[in-house]
Order: sequence, then C-alpha cells, then structure tokens
Amino acid sequence: MLQSNALKFGDFTLKSGRRSPYFINAGAFDDGRKIATLGAFYAEKISQSITEGKLPSRIDTVFGPAYKGIPLAVSTSIALASMQGMNVGYTFDRKEPKDHGDGGIMVGSPLKDGMKVLLVDDVMTAGTAVREVVPKIKAEADVQIVGLVLSVDRMEKTKDCDLSAVDAVEREFGFPVISIANVREIFDSAKRMVTLDGSRLLTDDVVSAADEYLAKYGA
Repeated sequence: MLQSNALKFGDFTLKSGRRSPYFINAGAFDDGRKIATLGAFYAEKISQSITEGKLPSRIDTVFGPAYKGIPLAVSTSIALASMQGMNVGYTFDRKEPKDHGDGGIMVGSPLKDGMKVLLVDDVMTAGTAVREVVPKIKAEADVQIVGLVLSVDRMEKTKDCDLSAVDAVEREFGFPVISIANVREIFDSAKRMVTLDGSRLLTDDVVSAADEYLAKYGA
C-alpha cells in the first residue's frame, strides 16, 4: 500500500462525510504488477477462508462493483485460477444500462439462478456500496451471495448505531465480510517502519490524529 501510494496521510473528506487523517485508495494499484499482487492477496485470503469454513468451496463468480471493484474482480479471478487452482468467473456492473449490442447492466460471467457469488471491494467505511449493488445483483438472478472480501476494513461504526459497518452489513445481509487487513493492523505496522533516510514513517501528529479519529468513529 505504501509503495503504491494507496495509503495517504493528511486531511480527507470521505464518502461518508467524515474527515479522516488517512485515506486508502485501491485505485492507486494502477499497473500490472501492483494489481496482480493485490489480486494474489485476495485469492490467498479467499482460499484461507474456504479452508476455515467461512466461505464455501464452490464459488461461481467474483463480483466487483463498478468502478474500483472491476480490476479487483478480474485480478482475483486470475489469481484464483493461476495460484489456487480455482477456475471462477468474474462479473461487474455498469453504472448505466447498455442500450445497444448485447445490452444489459452486467458484464462478464452472466448471473444465473442458483449461482454462488462472492463480492470483492476495496475499503468499507459505511457499507454504502454494498447496499447499492446487492439489489442490482438480486434483480438480475436468484443467486446466493456467499460473502464479501475487502482489502481494508476501516473498523468504523455506522452513523445509525455503534455497530461497525462490517458487523452491520453481516447482520443485514447474512453473509460474512472478510478483510485482508484492518486499519489498526496497518497502523501498528506503519508505526514500526522507517523511511530510506532513517526517519519514522509516521510522525507523532499523524499517529495522534489517527488515534483521535478512531476514538471518535472506531468500532
């Protein structure tokens, strides 16, 4: 994340409206090597979760919500095939229905009744993207959504209650939400890192701002 500049420190306004001292952007994984590495991490987490019984052994397609979820779905399905021996489809939605050619709102492996669909996304703050895409998927076919895998869980409570966004989504939709890493793990690691000139990666001000933010919004 640091090498790709996907993790930034500063003052950022999130989609939820909250002002955060850090920002995580999977769009920064913007070349073949970076997105292949990220896809491999997703595939490894999925394989591990299947072994642990959190996800079913059968997954028919990996679904990535437009737009940032598109390269995640593609790279994950490639990594599952090449590294885990699992040949699964990939699917993503269009923001607007296509009115020519094959038409429709979905691209990739067609959704059909009875399919087991695994969602992938980059970061969860409030769960807004999940709530937008699940009705789209259900309107397309009678599929079973078996889980959601994230790169990062920001570990924040929702606006409506003290539950974390992850817990709220799990309760609402009944499928597990699994993250490769969470924000506390990321900061614990970053606190021990130094730059090339030997200085600390995180200043005291950044650590203090992050601690204050999580004390206010963390779940």
